[in-house]
Amino acid sequence: MRLALVTETFPPEINGVSMTLSRLVGGLIRRGHQVQVIAPWRRDRRDNLMPGCELISVPGLPIPRYEDLRFGLPLPGIMNKHWRKQRPDLVHIATEGPLGWAASRACRGLKIPLVTSFHTNFPSYGRFYGYGGVTKAVLTYMRRFHRDAEVTFVPSDDTLQRLAKAGFDHLDILGRGVDTDLFSPARRSEELRASWGATPETPVGLYVGRVAGEKNLPLTVQAWQEMKKQLPDMKLVVVGDGPERPRLAQEYPEIIFAGMRQGEDLAQHYASGDVFLFGSVTETFGNVVTEAMASGLLVLAYDYAAPQRFIRDGQNGRLSPLHDEAAYLEAARQLAGDQTSWPRQREMAREAMLSVSWEAVLDKFEQRLQGVLLSDPVLQPAS
Repeated sequence: MRLALVTETFPPEINGVSMTLSRLVGGLIRRGHQVQVIAPWRRDRRDNLMPGCELISVPGLPIPRYEDLRFGLPLPGIMNKHWRKQRPDLVHIATEGPLGWAASRACRGLKIPLVTSFHTNFPSYGRFYGYGGVTKAVLTYMRRFHRDAEVTFVPSDDTLQRLAKAGFDHLDILGRGVDTDLFSPARRSEELRASWGATPETPVGLYVGRVAGEKNLPLTVQAWQEMKKQLPDMKLVVVGDGPERPRLAQEYPEIIFAGMRQGEDLAQHYASGDVFLFGSVTETFGNVVTEAMASGLLVLAYDYAAPQRFIRDGQNGRLSPLHDEAAYLEAARQLAGDQTSWPRQREMAREAMLSVSWEAVLDKFEQRLQGVLLSDPVLQPAS
């Protein structure tokens, strides 16, 4: 099978979307498929491209408020040129932006079947970025965008139900795995903790992700402050970067900002914490939750997406009803008052992740793509 993947985010960017796509692309290549990636040009992208993957770079511009990321310009002619020369069996569009629109247009013109994926909950970002008044228009655009797809992959059951209610068609769940060898309690580092001013007994709260408005970091900070009332020496470490970091660093100088971390360094930061505080309400899945659980952290999160699927409240983490900030903060207070339960809950969090395999996710993805091709007798996969 020859697959063309159209995306804004692909290595070296490190976030939930690009890591998921990297796993899928790498897995398909290992299984003998040919993969072409179309993404906005970056100086360091080609050096980080995985072996066996063809890259087509397109012109792009910085994303407003996310200047370290770029969006591709709507130039369907670039894809027409390449796809006429070497036609893919299938196109997977993983961005609803201008580049994705151009790719969809090229697929229609060349009659190439396409699948899409819904990775980012843009309609819910409106209240954080000043376009809440056009949320319905954004949702209408996204519904029309995904309409031409044979399948639209979503990462969780609650996302599927929400989109189906909003009129989206041909939805299918494609979950996400976690690397339990990389993300493991064995990577805990007392030396790293000491650099944070933490002894082996000091409770450490952790957040990993974009330091941006849609991640609801003020609630994470508030939860930590509530826990500090009972655990005065508790630290908060923020791993990641983004537009809100300068303001938060100035307002809360006692928070430890560790910046962007990758690979084993990131895994070590996870494992060196104790409690993962995650107040985001805009996730479609939440890879950081499964990575934290695999690392042996007790997660406090809202009851949706990955937390809903994997956390059993009071057994291997804590959940609170979505958007109920009072309940979230009460759960934080209860956690602080029940520190004796942390070791057992952390063990159970790790155990819950041991069966969440990327290979199983890849199996379903490959089978679903082959099913799209086989559903039309005119379409024959390339050898």
